[in-house]
Amino acid sequence: MALILASASPRRKQLLTMLGLTFEVRPAAGEEKLPPGIAPEEAVKRLSAQKAAAVAETCAPGDVVIGADTVVWHGGRILGKPKTEQDAADMLHALSGETHTVYTGVTVLKDGAALSAAEETKVRFRSLPDGEIAAYIQTGEPMDKAGAYGAQGLGALFVEGIEGDFFNVMGLPVCRLGKLLKEVGVTLL
Repeated sequence: MALILASASPRRKQLLTMLGLTFEVRPAAGEEKLPPGIAPEEAVKRLSAQKAAAVAETCAPGDVVIGADTVVWHGGRILGKPKTEQDAADMLHALSGETHTVYTGVTVLKDGAALSAAEETKVRFRSLPDGEIAAYIQTGEPMDKAGAYGAQGLGALFVEGIEGDFFNVMGLPVCRLGKLLKEVGVTLL
């Protein structure tokens, strides 16, 4: 049995390594598609399942595939990864002085059986001056992260508080993942 992460995310790789797991990385190919108006928790569950299923097609019987997807929800809309620096600035301005919700969907797939769950974490930002937003964008850090920030990096300077699983904000709800893995026979302790 091999454990396979269907993601190229360095943060997800870091978290699985932190757990002492031996795993392969096989990023899912293909475009992420969602129906309009889908709730954020359903969106991340569906996307994580799509990623896991795409990679599972290349796996041997007994292999366990982990798929994950993270979005930021604020103002009634999903904030994914910014496409441009202006997009990142717009997201950070919207989050400034506000509380938003981070949703990560995680799917564990083994021998055709898929278990999916969504984790929700509230994040409160302090007010962000324009100069700090511009300086942060120039670091490049926001460009590959949902909501245009990384709480595990310089984006931590914006976070006044977190309610829920911190690792969820990094892109992988570790506690929830451990429960799902246990359900398919992979124990971590």
